[in-house]
Amino acid sequence: MKELPCDLPEVAALPRRRRLRRTVFILPSLFTVGNIFCGYFAIVSTMRGNYDDAAQAIGIAIFLDMLDGRIARLTNSATDFGLQLDSLADVISFGIAPSLLAFVWGLSTLNHGLGWTAAFTFTICGAMRLARFNIGARDLKHFVGLPIPAGGGMIVAIVHFFVQPVATQIGATFLVIAVFLLAFLMVSTIRYPSLKSLTLGRKSHIAILFIALLVALIYNYSRWTLLIVAMTYASSGVIARVYSFARHRKSGEEIPLADPIEHH
Repeated sequence: MKELPCDLPEVAALPRRRRLRRTVFILPSLFTVGNIFCGYFAIVSTMRGNYDDAAQAIGIAIFLDMLDGRIARLTNSATDFGLQLDSLADVISFGIAPSLLAFVWGLSTLNHGLGWTAAFTFTICGAMRLARFNIGARDLKHFVGLPIPAGGGMIVAIVHFFVQPVATQIGATFLVIAVFLLAFLMVSTIRYPSLKSLTLGRKSHIAILFIALLVALIYNYSRWTLLIVAMTYASSGVIARVYSFARHRKSGEEIPLADPIEHH
């Protein structure tokens, strides 16, 4: 009986640990809920004609989407429920909201329903991209196909850069081509670099300096910076695929040229 008081602190600490663990599991979902709110706000803003506000809301949703996954991995609190909720949030914020924004902002002037078709194609390809990601094996280094946040981010970067709605057939034509191309990239097998495995290692000071510089550029020159970042990432997979194809083709042409020399 005398040893009982020594165990009381540990017994009292159990409810606190349980509450802390519950909080840790809820934390990633809170960021996901924020992601859904930004997507819903972007849809409402698009319907009201506040296109730049919609673009900025989707940009914030991209940031929250990056945070919820990283927090879940750091705290080891990833769950099947969180995965499904995150996918549903991505469909809203990066599938429906950007496609609606692109249609109302610049595709509605096209004839024969081409703009509507492009916007719907982007949405369905984004949903297929998420479905393939959910059932596929996890790769921390690469994504197969353009991630849907990057596809939606490319659209909102264009809207944020120009701000004013598209009023010419030429501008609408370029936009519809871009939307179709982004949709194709999302369901393609082109590999894109993943930022999930990035950590602050021995050269953390360089990474921190780069992040600080990027934040400063976004704050002062958001239109140019976000457009360049979005275009660079969206084209990185295509450039890498073309380079790999050219390198393999070149090496394949050099092998036959070497055989006659060896026979001599």
